[in-house]
Amino acid sequence: MKKTMLLSLVGMAAVTGTILTQYKPLGRKPKSLQSPNQVNGKFRNQYETPMNFSAEDMVSMARDYRDVTSLRKPSERLPIVPIDFEEKTGSSFTRIYWLGHSALMVQMDGKTMLVDPMFGRSPSPLPFAKNERFSEDLPFDLEDLPEIDVVLLTHDHYDHLDYGTILAIKDKVAMFIVPLGVGSHLKRWGVGAERIVERDWNESYTFGNWTFVCTPARHFSGRSLTDRNSTLWASWVVLGETDRLFFSGDSGYAPHFKMIGEQYGPFDFAALECGQYDVRWPDVHMQPEETAQAFRDLRADQMMPIHWGAFTLSFHDWFDPAEQMASLLPKEVVLTPKIGERITLDGRNDTTTWWRELEDANKR
Repeated sequence: MKKTMLLSLVGMAAVTGTILTQYKPLGRKPKSLQSPNQVNGKFRNQYETPMNFSAEDMVSMARDYRDVTSLRKPSERLPIVPIDFEEKTGSSFTRIYWLGHSALMVQMDGKTMLVDPMFGRSPSPLPFAKNERFSEDLPFDLEDLPEIDVVLLTHDHYDHLDYGTILAIKDKVAMFIVPLGVGSHLKRWGVGAERIVERDWNESYTFGNWTFVCTPARHFSGRSLTDRNSTLWASWVVLGETDRLFFSGDSGYAPHFKMIGEQYGPFDFAALECGQYDVRWPDVHMQPEETAQAFRDLRADQMMPIHWGAFTLSFHDWFDPAEQMASLLPKEVVLTPKIGERITLDGRNDTTTWWRELEDANKR
């Protein structure tokens, strides 16, 4: 009996190992990276970052998950503004499109960049996952996407790096700029090494008239049971001819925001994580008050709250990130476009509260 059970366990382990090595959406764990930000082969944060849940936390999360009065999802699909790639704006100002969650398209200095382009239906490696995107469609058809100069990635979590998205866009992309180790996933998915630039914290890369600086974040990484923190997570500074931009990636609050602001700021624009927060994981995602402080630390002129409006990954109301930023910061600095709506860094954007109108209409 014991021998049979042992053989079964060995068989299950073998099957699990085969799945982990053969299932492409999981990506591939990088080999033999060298970084001062590693300990025993694992990347670590600059500041102590506890990630343990207590029994009380687990019970409270189970209770919150079953709450039928929750507004964690919108009652109807979110509106989108279709993007016309043939449109001639006649503007030399930097244009930025929010594509839901942390995905952005930036047009600046004659170049086009995608940041964390996650265009899949669900942030999961499993095709049958039910955590579906809040909007019915993207603001464009993938086949209409123009040539992309740069895809900029902040880390390898499924809501930021999506297998199906990479397959769909990779042939239109000139260069992928990613944190150290993330290139291993891209290579497995058919992106040539010559089109991948990997950087450690505080390293830079020049692409034409743009300079990319890989800056710290306070988070973690991993796509399977065996690769936790095997790749780096990062924020990014993008210095162009026209504007200075900052992208936070996922991050808990820490002094790195102030240091980045002092070294590379002031910034014309900052896309800051504000969503999927909870008091039970305060060190890897910012609370709204911390996002507002990070904005001040960075010395940015304008900010856009990201990491919301696409998927339910926490327990707060789906619209709470935008509502919080609208109340914590002056309205002229907070950019909250609809998905696909263009904003320009010329100070002439209309600040809207479209989520309130949507919720008010649903209550009537």
